[in-house]
This record gives sequence, structure tokens and C-alpha cells, in this order.
Amino acid sequence: MGKLNLGIDLASRTEHVATLADERGRYLWQGKRFRTTKDDLEALTEGIDPSELTVIIEPTTNAWVPVAAHFLAAEVHVVLVPPEQSADLRRYYSKHAKNDRLDSRLLARLPLLHPEGLRPLSDLGPGQPLKRAVRRRANLVEDRTATHNRIAALLELLGPAYLEALGDGDFPKAALALLGRYGDPRALRRLGKARLAALLRRSTRGRWGERKAEQLLAAAHEAIFLWEGGGLDFTELAWDLASETRVAQAIDAELSEVERRIERLYAEADPGGIMASAPGVGPALAPGILGRLGDARRFANLAAVRSFSGYVPATEQSGTTEGNPGITKAGDPGLRRDLFLAADQARRVDPQLAARYHRLMVDRGLHHTSAICHLATALLTRIAACWRKQERYSLRDVDGRAITEAEGRAIVAERYRIPEEVREARRKTRKAQRHKNRTGRRSEESTEAAPTSDPSPGERTPEAVLA
Repeated sequence: MGKLNLGIDLASRTEHVATLADERGRYLWQGKRFRTTKDDLEALTEGIDPSELTVIIEPTTNAWVPVAAHFLAAEVHVVLVPPEQSADLRRYYSKHAKNDRLDSRLLARLPLLHPEGLRPLSDLGPGQPLKRAVRRRANLVEDRTATHNRIAALLELLGPAYLEALGDGDFPKAALALLGRYGDPRALRRLGKARLAALLRRSTRGRWGERKAEQLLAAAHEAIFLWEGGGLDFTELAWDLASETRVAQAIDAELSEVERRIERLYAEADPGGIMASAPGVGPALAPGILGRLGDARRFANLAAVRSFSGYVPATEQSGTTEGNPGITKAGDPGLRRDLFLAADQARRVDPQLAARYHRLMVDRGLHHTSAICHLATALLTRIAACWRKQERYSLRDVDGRAITEAEGRAIVAERYRIPEEVREARRKTRKAQRHKNRTGRRSEESTEAAPTSDPSPGERTPEAVLA
């Protein structure tokens, strides 16, 4: 029968649709409906040699995970349509075919249209508990930041003294507890200095006391005096503050639970601490990098690992010209963020990475951010190589001699310090490039809400015609 391609159009709630095509793109059958059950999945490929079959799936929500798991267990080759490719195809079909669906027939023929663009599936992604846990933690951190920003916005109504006393944007637990009970400045003032100081000492284990109480009472007095003419209902504001603090406290509690779970899952996944042994990674970033990258042994080579991260240069070709628009940014943005943070710390410890950073900044004239992206790629390659060999990271000088972390810091500080004038020059260059690339007023698109009063370049006005 030869090679066969099974395109599956997944649905989140209704039945999926499958189409089978041969290696020349001719449909053997199409539009077969099925559900995610063992019987339906087995009936779908009944009589087909698994070694001759390729299943093409577009990752739709998490509905693709159990379907892909079934075919992987049956030793069928499974490929995913990358999200950026599916988005491009949707735009094309929406423009030319008045339809943006990647149906099963198109998916079955996709290996003929763009074979090198399909990504072989070797990791079930959301099926991995560590990956789910680190993503859950990232979402909670975002929610926590948003909640604290809302609290800061409410406190701004009471005047700047409140934010000066309690912080701005990242409130400690004691501040949340206080605002939850005494968000009304009148209630805070009635509490009095002695009782407020005692409350603060208990909730902060002595870090806050009478001085903080005086500062808070002064802020409450200032807010009351500011709004003595009316216009702000302190009771309702206190209700909003209490609501937001309850949300923030619940997020903090959930974060603690998730972090304990991540610690357990990471210990099970990396008992030798290979990931955490890399400079700049440590126990804080290791679970996130491992959870998002997965087992590095699943990649064919180290180049595939780099490509997966998105820290590889994109290409832009047109005729005889070729440009470099930056990195591809394919893959998990959380992985790139963690690698960037790790690389920025690793350059302070690892002389080899520090030497490369010095070269990129001083000799090549790159900006700090671009240089760190280069280091992140190098660090990822080393981490993946260590994981594939199941060996811990070995810190070495540029001559290959093994060194300690303290020795590495001393070497970097002595040999590879970037002069401040170089950093300042790179910042100015970056700022000038951004200014140059800004869209000019005349090239901006006009809207009905803000029409331009000047004629566009090349547009002939009546005065010009008469002249």
C-alpha cells in the first residue's frame, strides 16, 4: 500500500474528523468521524501497517494529547503542525478560500506541501506533570502581579503616603493583612499607635514596630485630610481593598502549594541535580527549564534543541538580498525567559561564557540583550549536552582547567569586566536604532477618529494645482 498520511481535524467537544491519503496525496477515504475512545481510535487504523502510517495533528487545546498518546503507543509516526504554520495557513485560506479551517483533507496532504515544516512528536507536552506545574506557577505569578497592581491603584486614591509606607506593587503579607482589616483610614486611626504597633510586631515577627505605625497613622491622617471635602467613600474603598487582599492571599497560598509540588516533581525527574548544576540555573530556574524543555535525549541532536527553544536566528530572503530579522521565537516563551535569566547570571560565574559576552559587547558592538540571547543559546546547548550524557555541569576556565564557583567569579571580575563607557555607548546605539525605526507621522495610517489635516506626500492640493 506504501506510505500513508492520516490527517485528523480535532474538535474540543464534538466528533473529530479523519482523512487518509496515500503518498501522492490521493484520498483513500475522507470525512470519517470518531471520538476519543479506545475502540474508535483502533477502528480508525484497522488493517493499516503502523510503520507505513504518519498521523498529522494540529494541536487544538489539549484534545490532541490522548489521541497522540494512543498512536505513539501503537508505534505510529506522529507529527504536529507548528502553531505559527497553522496560523499562516489559516490566514491564507481565510483570504483565498473564505475558510480558515485546517480540515482533515488539508492535513492529510500537508506532508506533500511542506514536509520539512512538520515537527515529529516525541513529548506529550501537557501530559507531563512538571510542565503543567511550572506553567501553573507562571500563571499564578502573573495573577499575583495583576492583583498587587490593583491594590496599588486603590491606594493611590488615598495619596502617596500609603504607598510609601506599604510599598508599591509587591506588598508583603503583613501589608495585605493590614489592608484586609483596616483599609478605611478612619478605622486605622481609631486603632491607635500602641495597638497598631503591637499588631505589626506580631505579624512581621518584629520587623515592623512603632516607627512603621507612626508612618501608617500619618498616611491615614493625610488621606482623611485630603478627602475632607467628600468625593471618596472610605467604606466602599475598604471593601474593595479587602476583596483584593483576599484574592492576593489566596494566590500566595496556592503558589506555596504549587512550589512544593514542583520541588517534588523536579527531585523525581532530576535526582542527580544535573539541570541545577549549570551556572545561573540553580534550584530556582532548573524546574522551569526542565519542565518546559523535557528530556533533551528526545531530540535528534543539539541543533534541534536550540531550534526548539526559538533562540536561533530567523532568515529573510528576497531575490539576491538576505536579512536577519532576529530570532525565530518558536517554542515556549517561558523557556526563553528562564534561559535568559540564567545566562545573565552565568556570565558572572563562568569564564568561558564571560569571555564570549565580553567579545560580543566590546568587539562586535552588540547590545546587552542581544549578547545575553547568544549566551542563552550556548548555555542551553551545554545543559542539553550534560543531560544527554547524564553528567553534571563542570565549570572551567577558558583554558579548560576545572575551577570552583568562587574562582570563576574572581576570574570574570578580573579579566572580563565591561567598561561603563562601552555599556553607555551600546545603550545610546540601541536608543538611536529604535528612534530610527519608529513610524513617522506621515506614514501612520489615519483613522476616522483622528484624521490628518495635512496632505500626504505626493498628494496634489487645489492650491498646488492652481500654482
